[in-house]
Amino acid sequence: MTTNKTYKPLLIDSVLASADLEQHRFIGFDGNYCAAGAKALGVSDVAIEKGQYVPVAVLGILLIEAAGTIAVGDAIASDADGKAVKVADSAVTNGYALDAGTAGQEIRILKGC
Repeated sequence: MTTNKTYKPLLIDSVLASADLEQHRFIGFDGNYCAAGAKALGVSDVAIEKGQYVPVAVLGILLIEAAGTIAVGDAIASDADGKAVKVADSAVTNGYALDAGTAGQEIRILKGC
Protein backbone atom coordinates (compact mmCIF):
# COMPACT_ATOMS: atom_id res chain seq x y z
CA MET A 1 0.00 0.00 0.00
CA THR A 2 1.38 3.37 -1.03
CA THR A 3 0.81 6.28 1.32
CA ASN A 4 0.83 9.80 -0.06
CA LYS A 5 3.13 11.97 1.98
CA THR A 6 2.89 15.73 2.38
CA TYR A 7 5.45 17.50 0.19
CA LYS A 8 5.75 21.24 0.84
CA PRO A 9 8.83 22.82 -0.72
CA LEU A 10 8.97 26.49 0.26
CA LEU A 11 11.97 27.40 -1.90
CA ILE A 12 13.28 25.75 -5.06
CA ASP A 13 16.52 26.75 -6.77
CA SER A 14 18.42 25.05 -9.58
CA VAL A 15 21.96 23.91 -10.20
CA LEU A 16 23.70 22.48 -13.26
CA ALA A 17 23.85 18.69 -12.87
CA SER A 18 27.44 17.42 -12.99
CA ALA A 19 26.21 13.82 -13.28
CA ASP A 20 22.97 11.93 -13.94
CA LEU A 21 20.91 12.45 -10.77
CA GLU A 22 18.00 10.55 -9.24
CA GLN A 23 14.93 12.19 -7.74
CA HIS A 24 14.71 12.76 -3.97
CA ARG A 25 18.44 12.76 -3.16
CA PHE A 26 20.59 15.34 -1.37
CA ILE A 27 22.40 17.51 -3.92
CA GLY A 28 25.64 19.37 -3.20
CA PHE A 29 26.44 22.91 -4.26
CA ASP A 30 28.57 21.46 -7.10
CA GLY A 31 25.66 19.71 -8.89
CA ASN A 32 26.62 16.20 -7.74
CA TYR A 33 25.12 14.06 -5.02
CA CYS A 34 26.04 15.58 -1.69
CA ALA A 35 29.17 14.06 -0.18
CA ALA A 36 28.75 11.88 2.92
CA GLY A 37 28.31 14.06 6.00
CA ALA A 38 28.53 17.33 4.04
CA LYS A 39 26.17 20.32 3.84
CA ALA A 40 23.58 19.85 1.07
CA LEU A 41 22.16 22.59 -1.13
CA GLY A 42 18.86 20.71 -1.02
CA VAL A 43 16.97 17.73 -2.40
CA SER A 44 16.53 16.95 -6.11
CA ASP A 45 12.95 17.51 -7.19
CA VAL A 46 13.20 15.31 -10.32
CA ALA A 47 15.59 12.82 -11.93
CA ILE A 48 17.78 14.60 -14.48
CA GLU A 49 20.64 13.97 -16.90
CA LYS A 50 24.11 15.46 -16.65
CA GLY A 51 24.32 18.92 -18.20
CA GLN A 52 20.70 19.87 -17.42
CA TYR A 53 19.57 22.17 -14.62
CA VAL A 54 18.07 20.19 -11.76
CA PRO A 55 15.42 21.86 -9.58
CA VAL A 56 16.54 21.54 -5.96
CA ALA A 57 14.15 21.99 -3.04
CA VAL A 58 16.14 24.06 -0.56
CA LEU A 59 13.66 24.65 2.23
CA GLY A 60 10.46 23.02 3.50
CA ILE A 61 8.98 19.55 4.03
CA LEU A 62 10.82 17.44 1.46
CA LEU A 63 10.81 13.82 0.27
CA ILE A 64 14.09 11.90 0.28
CA GLU A 65 15.18 8.29 -0.12
CA ALA A 66 16.47 6.67 3.07
CA ALA A 67 19.68 4.63 3.11
CA GLY A 68 19.12 2.99 6.47
CA THR A 69 16.78 2.80 9.44
CA ILE A 70 15.48 6.22 10.46
CA ALA A 71 13.12 7.17 13.30
CA VAL A 72 10.84 10.19 13.58
CA GLY A 73 12.84 13.14 14.93
CA ASP A 74 16.27 11.81 13.90
CA ALA A 75 18.75 14.40 12.68
CA ILE A 76 19.43 13.57 9.02
CA ALA A 77 22.68 13.69 7.04
CA SER A 78 23.66 12.66 3.53
CA ASP A 79 25.48 9.47 2.60
CA ALA A 80 27.82 9.34 -0.45
CA ASP A 81 24.85 8.64 -2.77
CA GLY A 82 22.79 11.59 -1.51
CA LYS A 83 20.45 9.36 0.50
CA ALA A 84 19.23 10.13 4.02
CA VAL A 85 21.02 8.60 7.02
CA LYS A 86 21.02 9.39 10.74
CA VAL A 87 23.64 11.97 11.70
CA ALA A 88 26.77 10.35 13.12
CA ASP A 89 30.06 11.78 14.37
CA SER A 90 30.81 15.16 12.78
CA ALA A 91 28.29 14.93 9.91
CA VAL A 92 26.33 18.07 9.05
CA THR A 93 22.61 17.96 9.82
CA ASN A 94 20.58 18.57 6.65
CA GLY A 95 17.14 18.15 8.22
CA TYR A 96 14.99 16.25 10.68
CA ALA A 97 12.91 13.13 9.96
CA LEU A 98 9.14 13.51 10.01
CA ASP A 99 8.64 9.81 9.17
CA ALA A 100 10.24 6.53 10.20
CA GLY A 101 11.68 4.49 7.34
CA THR A 102 14.19 1.93 6.18
CA ALA A 103 16.59 1.68 3.24
CA GLY A 104 14.90 2.37 -0.09
CA GLN A 105 11.82 4.03 1.37
CA GLU A 106 10.94 7.68 0.85
CA ILE A 107 10.55 9.69 4.02
CA ARG A 108 9.69 13.30 4.74
CA ILE A 109 12.26 15.59 6.28
CA LEU A 110 12.01 19.13 7.53
CA LYS A 111 14.89 21.11 5.99
CA GLY A 112 15.76 24.64 7.03
CA CYS A 113 18.70 26.73 5.88
